[in-house]
Amino acid sequence: MELYKGPFFLSLAAAIWGGMYVVSKFALGLVPPFTLLALRYVIASLFLGIICLIRGELRFPRTHVGLVVQVGLVGYFVSIAAQFIGTDLSSAHLGAVVTTLSPLFLSLFALLLFKEKLSWRQGLATLGALAGVLIMLGGPGETSGGLVGGLVLLVAAVTWGYYSALSRQASRYYTPLQLTTLGLWIATLVTLPTAWFIESSAWHPQVILSPPVIWSVLYLGLISTALAFFLWNRGLQLTPAHQAGVFFFFQPLVGCLLGWAILGETLTIWFLLGSLLVLAGVYINLREEQQPGS
Repeated sequence: MELYKGPFFLSLAAAIWGGMYVVSKFALGLVPPFTLLALRYVIASLFLGIICLIRGELRFPRTHVGLVVQVGLVGYFVSIAAQFIGTDLSSAHLGAVVTTLSPLFLSLFALLLFKEKLSWRQGLATLGALAGVLIMLGGPGETSGGLVGGLVLLVAAVTWGYYSALSRQASRYYTPLQLTTLGLWIATLVTLPTAWFIESSAWHPQVILSPPVIWSVLYLGLISTALAFFLWNRGLQLTPAHQAGVFFFFQPLVGCLLGWAILGETLTIWFLLGSLLVLAGVYINLREEQQPGS
């Protein structure tokens, strides 16, 4: 069972992010994106700070601080903000397709920066799962949206892959709880003034403090941020980067299923075929992890 802990944590994190689609779609209709991101991070930062205090993990190592700063700025701020902005400038469909390139960039950065070896099975699993997502979403030929939005989404995919590679490296010096907490603290310090500067004129307290928005922010902060980022960082600590990236593909899979179940969106035969390819990629990945010396 120890062998499957990393894949389990990664799959659960990706599934939570897939389910976040439904809540975010509702909340973003009421709250501006940077404001929602700031509220989400404040809740998560406070919660994780309390957990660190209870567990006696508030004494952070003073080495490799640069890694943690990059995790917070690149992963939690730049990448997530780019996802919001890129989707707003283009379309949710294009956003789903482009951001699924993140595992490829994760493998690339792990290869270039940290010299992690990539087997042909791991490469096949990643490419197969990526093809499954493209088929599931209708293929890149059916996407729509502006060039600027697509480029911003590409930035989101590249920075998420870079963050994930850095997080795996930083996990040698920090516990997953410490890394997640510090990263979110840094991102919060940047997100709050950004939201104030860009969106304060659009703030409506009666909307932000309404029960539906409060419940949405609590879910996004506690479950989709604090818990999911902790699970992802823990999974990255236990799983080689080339294998970890494949489990990211559970995000669009779960998102599509919940969109069908809750929002009444239509599932096509392409979704079913693409899902099979994603599951096949995950299966190949798990088989590879069982091989000695992999």
